[in-house]
Amino acid sequence: MSKAKIVLVEDDTIQAKVTKDYLETSGYEVIWVQNGKSAIKTAKTQHIDLILLDLVLPDLDGNEVARWLKNNEDTKGIPIIILTVKGSTEEKVIGLEAGADDYLHKPYNEIELNARIYACLRTKALQDELRVKNRQLEEVLLRVESLAITDPLTGLFNRRHFETTLEKEFNRSIRYLSPASCLMIDIDYFKKINDEYGHHTGDVVLKEVSEVIKDCIREIDTVARWGGEEFIVLLPETKKEASLQAALRILRVISEHKFSGINRQITVSIGLANIPEPSIDTAEKLINTADLALYEAKAKGRNKIEVA
Repeated sequence: MSKAKIVLVEDDTIQAKVTKDYLETSGYEVIWVQNGKSAIKTAKTQHIDLILLDLVLPDLDGNEVARWLKNNEDTKGIPIIILTVKGSTEEKVIGLEAGADDYLHKPYNEIELNARIYACLRTKALQDELRVKNRQLEEVLLRVESLAITDPLTGLFNRRHFETTLEKEFNRSIRYLSPASCLMIDIDYFKKINDEYGHHTGDVVLKEVSEVIKDCIREIDTVARWGGEEFIVLLPETKKEASLQAALRILRVISEHKFSGINRQITVSIGLANIPEPSIDTAEKLINTADLALYEAKAKGRNKIEVA
């Protein structure tokens, strides 16, 4: 508390010197300014712990200064104690409504002033600590939420999150008769990769395939790891022709990609399903249709796209 930095806003030179000397003797760092604009500028540009604000200033009314500081995101947390000769109940109410945290009538007792400063700083310290803990809690919750919807190996969304996203998008597409497409993607001969190069290299392939797929689709599209070496992509507002072009791009880029630690070509097979389609009336059927198309692509020799 004794190291706190205080802004003293006082246009009376004699009063300011007395107060400043006392506060510095008490161990505070004091910045003395003589008008409201200087007070605002100082509060905005420096780390300030508390403001002692005279109500009658040569440029701005002290209540206006308090109101501005409390309405500004960068300065609203700074405690303000108004020091003034105006001591009526009405004046106090106006000052407190403007944002002041305390109100001390002039002439004031220096011991009482120090006690009020200490009380404000103690409250501020508790509020700062609470804000830090709330921020830490928010960060933890965000990490937990991220873990709950993310595949730990590839960093893509997991199956559960994809199903939730697909359900919402499917219902929206049905309601507004807008198109949407689903791609089911499977790495060809992935077991051979694991057998020949080991599971660590297999994991590297999964990660790099994930990155390639993300790079080949739009920001509004959703890609997830479906399970094992399978991936799934949702393309909202996309007709069959456009989704086929996206699938062809994924097929080509993966087949041309030089995978780390592997001296052989990696390919994928892709099944494509699209709505609106009379036979697809649920999100689950959209996935199943894309999955059947994928199996058809693999049955026809792999490194192919089959459109349902």
